Amino acid sequence: MATATNIVPATDLTQPPTTLPRECTFSESDWKALAPFWYPVAFSHEVTAAPYAARLLDERVVVYRLSNGSLAAAKDICFHRGAPLSMGHVENDEIICKYHGLRYDASGKCTCIPAHPGGAISPRLRLHTFPVQEAFGLVWVRLVDDGPRPLPVMDEWSDPEYLPVLPNSVLMQASAGRQMEGFLDVSHFAFVHVETFGELDNQEVPDYAITKTGEGFVADYFSTVSNYSRGFKHLNPPGFVWHRRFEVFLPFTAKLTVTFPGDGKLHILNAASPVSARQTRLFVPICRNFDKDAPLQSTLDFNHAVFAEDQAIVEQQYPEDLPLDLQAEAHFPADRSSIAYRKGLAGLGLGRTYTA
Repeated sequence: MATATNIVPATDLTQPPTTLPRECTFSESDWKALAPFWYPVAFSHEVTAAPYAARLLDERVVVYRLSNGSLAAAKDICFHRGAPLSMGHVENDEIICKYHGLRYDASGKCTCIPAHPGGAISPRLRLHTFPVQEAFGLVWVRLVDDGPRPLPVMDEWSDPEYLPVLPNSVLMQASAGRQMEGFLDVSHFAFVHVETFGELDNQEVPDYAITKTGEGFVADYFSTVSNYSRGFKHLNPPGFVWHRRFEVFLPFTAKLTVTFPGDGKLHILNAASPVSARQTRLFVPICRNFDKDAPLQSTLDFNHAVFAEDQAIVEQQYPEDLPLDLQAEAHFPADRSSIAYRKGLAGLGLGRTYTA
């Protein structure tokens, strides 16, 4: 079973309730509903001893690695004069502000004011830290610690029978909700993905089942639409029925498992990280238990092409916000997963004119 490592909890639980980021693009109620969940903000290899700046739900976040390999995360601001800590550096596991040299340990405590060595340090000079952990080659952060909350599940990532692959992330000028709904949609294959794996002569969507789970829901979709790329459709056995299982972890992560001929399994984790209400950084860890000796570049190229086809549509959808009012847009039976997803987001307490 894959396990997340280096879990660092938020340390200052006496802080006042979290305020919204400056120029927040979310409504207050939506931001507070989303902030307790885990989201990826970087690849593990991007975070070193040098401070790494990220943005999540409009909040500026700084992440850095300690000498023992674990991580620390905090608001990217020194409360002395508002300088971004990501402009500074890390020394002896302390992050040092570039402006006046104030030093903070991994718990957020200010340990030194160079202008007054040995002097008293105000308790106000304390960083607002965030829980942070690593899993699936990604660094995950949550902005509000409301108690234990599990990460999405992708056990195969650490299974030696599987080959893990990390494509580049994609920055999308679209809401995370719209992107996620597009990933779950099964009736667009023949039209949007016609250059990659879609089949214009295979447009019908068979009925499929939705099963609710504690984290969201599962959709099991069976069809004859092959997952082979256009140049390899000849490998598809006649009459083979493809099983695509979508496991949704609300609000913005879903795992797709595609069963190939010969019981090969391809797992794709669609982890949409909301930079703001209408900008999303998409991470897509992939692993498979077949073709493990094949060149990786073809897998990366195919994955990029598929998501580029989706991006071209999602970035043009209007309204940009994902409507949770089921009367706001029309639906047909193939939209069963979309309807379940919108209901799931509403169940988290998001507004009916949800902005992300």
